Amino acid sequence: MLRTSAVLRTPALLLASTLLVTACGSSDGKGVTTNKAAAGYPVTFDNCGHKVTLKSPPERAVSLNQGTTEILLSLGLADRMAGTATWTDPVMKGLEKAAGSVPRLAENNPSFERVLDAEPDFVTASFVSTLGKGGVASREQFEELGVPTYVSPSDCSEGKDNDSGGDGSRSKPLTLDAVYGEIRDLARAFGVRERGETLVAELKERVRKATGALDASDTSLMYWFANSQSPYLAGCCGAPGAITRAVGARNAFDDTHDEWPQINWETVADRDPDVIVLGDLTRKQQTAESAEAKIRFLETNPATRNLTAVQKQRYVLLSGQAMNPSIRTIEGIEQVAAALRDFGLTK
Repeated sequence: MLRTSAVLRTPALLLASTLLVTACGSSDGKGVTTNKAAAGYPVTFDNCGHKVTLKSPPERAVSLNQGTTEILLSLGLADRMAGTATWTDPVMKGLEKAAGSVPRLAENNPSFERVLDAEPDFVTASFVSTLGKGGVASREQFEELGVPTYVSPSDCSEGKDNDSGGDGSRSKPLTLDAVYGEIRDLARAFGVRERGETLVAELKERVRKATGALDASDTSLMYWFANSQSPYLAGCCGAPGAITRAVGARNAFDDTHDEWPQINWETVADRDPDVIVLGDLTRKQQTAESAEAKIRFLETNPATRNLTAVQKQRYVLLSGQAMNPSIRTIEGIEQVAAALRDFGLTK
């Protein structure tokens, strides 16, 4: 519940922030358009059914999910961020110093009031559920206060249906183009388009190197995100699907379009995957969050200990972010491709 005093105080702060954002000045000399020189602004684009307009580059952005946070940090925008939230993993390697300079508002969803106290001039999120019912607040609530918002296209386009229950479903497979599109959108929003193109080119090259001459068409993969009693396993068409297609393998549960369906262990035993990809999470929301806990369960539970992947200890450990649509999905492709080669499961 918002305190009345905070509700009355915040719009004034936001108005002051908006006035600062529209001031005039010059470029920083590094190819970055600053708020002092809003050349090329306003910037307007369509995002998940919302028209987003930025009158000048954000100076106090708040990123509500780790996925969008790591994109902003990778674009060198830590000094333009007023806060981050909702972390499932340690920050991506190489971004530790940058992440440490940005206030962490909460490990999970912060309150609407906490976000407003950071005086944001732009709010980003990786998931529709973060900026929607049951999340931090709706996009409309922020926009009524003059704060533009952005949601990762991977969670609201590419055939994604977020109203189908659970984590939603997809009528068509997610592609890495959605991730690249998000990078370009955010780079454009902040006036650093060249940085965005450079980052996209680097990611594409990493995928090319990881998957060159790789054929694992006879290999089935199962992705386990969390929960030991009723495990969340990857369906056909989210980020794990993009990883699977990139390495040329098969998803043991490619017959379901749900993003993360909960599937019983007897069904897993029937599918008997060749390799199990495990989410190695640091959060503490579900049972069996860490890879260590997952492996302990798999090797002691009667329904799973005789699985081929368990008997041969064919485990691949990924961050939670690699199993969500994000720049870490490329990291997931690299790790799964390397493991398949190490297991001798490629042609």
